[in-house]
Amino acid sequence: MKVRRSDRLIDMTRYLLERPHTLISLTYFARRFDSAKSSISEDLTILKRTFHERGTGILETVPGAAGGARFIPSISKQEAEQFVKQMASSLSEQSRFLPGGYVYMSDLLGRPDILRQVGRIIVSEYQDGTVDAVMTVATKGIPIAQSVASYLNVPFVIVRHDSQITEGSTVSVNYVSGSSNRIEKMALSKRSLKPGSKVLVVDDYMKAGGTVRGMQSLVKEFDSTVVGISVFAEGALTGDRVVEGYTSLLTVGTEDEQVNVTAGNYLEKIFTD
Repeated sequence: MKVRRSDRLIDMTRYLLERPHTLISLTYFARRFDSAKSSISEDLTILKRTFHERGTGILETVPGAAGGARFIPSISKQEAEQFVKQMASSLSEQSRFLPGGYVYMSDLLGRPDILRQVGRIIVSEYQDGTVDAVMTVATKGIPIAQSVASYLNVPFVIVRHDSQITEGSTVSVNYVSGSSNRIEKMALSKRSLKPGSKVLVVDDYMKAGGTVRGMQSLVKEFDSTVVGISVFAEGALTGDRVVEGYTSLLTVGTEDEQVNVTAGNYLEKIFTD
């Protein structure tokens, strides 16, 4: 039974958005809707234009017999700037100050709408599909990692400070906490990460970077490579961090117990003119 174009467009949009970075063949869509490939090609042209104009992402079309369409999530500079500004304003409330120079963020990072935007922003830096897995450390980075992984359509793995029996055999490393200079331990199940993986490290907050550096060391133990580091917020520091090459959406300053949140380095690094 043939499907009307309006219905096809709705279903194709849903199908593509649910399977980012996955090549869907024209043959599949033609059979799904009992339509000619020429009609499907016209539909994809409409979707490609609309995705671009609305800032939804990139619809990459691949020609040839084995070709098809692949949806690559992204976000426009304007939308990213607006989101970062909104988050900076929300987090700058003085009631969010916590002892130790931290800022309370858990309520915002528990909202699905915010997590979706954080995921879209982070993955816009990795449109080439070079990420095999997303890594974070328990517990507050988990929602962010899940959002990022869903947009990249790759697994995410959770590093823990204490090994659990349900994880089976683990690989562990010791690292020096950048903020306290104490020796800490983190572990990851041997089954979590395949050797040779390209790993994107994400976290909710980074102060001096010791935890992130620990994850970098852990990735090496799996004969894998860290291809990027992205954090929701970084603490303002007067000295140097122990990691380089990261992106942050926000910078959190808490001097004299006053909260001051500004844009991180992401916008400048990704949306260069």
